[in-house]
Amino acid sequence: MNKLHIDRCPLCGGTHLSHFLTCKDHYATGEIFSILQCEDCGFRMTQDFPAESEIGRYYETPDYISHSDTHKGIMNQVYHRVRSYMLQQKAILVETVSHKKSGRILDIGTGTAYFSHTMNKRGWQVDAVEKSPQARDFAKKHFGLDVKDDSQVACYGEKVFDVITMWHVMEHVEKQNEEWEILHRQLKDDGTLVIAVPNSSSADALRYGNLWAAYDVPRHLWHYTPETMKRMAEKHGFILNERRPMPFDGFYVSMLSEKYKGCSLYFLKGGWKGLLAWFKALTNSDYSSSIIYVFGKSNK
Repeated sequence: MNKLHIDRCPLCGGTHLSHFLTCKDHYATGEIFSILQCEDCGFRMTQDFPAESEIGRYYETPDYISHSDTHKGIMNQVYHRVRSYMLQQKAILVETVSHKKSGRILDIGTGTAYFSHTMNKRGWQVDAVEKSPQARDFAKKHFGLDVKDDSQVACYGEKVFDVITMWHVMEHVEKQNEEWEILHRQLKDDGTLVIAVPNSSSADALRYGNLWAAYDVPRHLWHYTPETMKRMAEKHGFILNERRPMPFDGFYVSMLSEKYKGCSLYFLKGGWKGLLAWFKALTNSDYSSSIIYVFGKSNK
């Protein structure tokens, strides 16, 4: 297998990379992967992850919920109930932080396109890209949306989007610096960039260590903290306007993490741990399991 070995930090360019954690792929293969941390800037990354051309098989499981529409099992049922509520909350957030009720929006990694469909119904002109052909087919069949392959994201023109969103996508993108440059080029000068990623310095990440479900190796290649996200954005010409917690992620991630621990009552125990994490995130969003970052261009 063609694996990518990292010897230089994509954030600061440093070469002082040390072992941080050893994690297991609980979803697909049971393989073991190492997570590194840059000693110079603190950025964390999965080492020796499969190249983009070969990583597809790590997504080929019905349990991988990011691009799944199955309601089978308790976890999926909970996920879909929460998703219905969060779709509306995401739409409201986008319109609030962008100060727009309509415009042109690009949703990168749209999955089965529920969010894109929601924004389309609210009057936005929606462009969407997605890696999975099955998810693109679903979007076409159920919502009539012509979702492009993710390889087409670089083909859009300069300064064409009022809003660009990436909901739990940035951590999957192999070429980080190139992706950030594309975002900056395509966003209007007064546009808004919304990125949601897991927070590897969250309360639940600290609690569960290498069993924290949101490490999700090797699908998650990069493991952001609030500080490293801010630095990466500033490096590429963005300024952080605000960040918000994603309150339900802590519940879902804690349930999965308890399951990985072998807890027979993982649904209940994880729910309780998720509640504790939620309360902690109320006092400081930096403790949230996942964080929504809202950026504008720094050269406005």
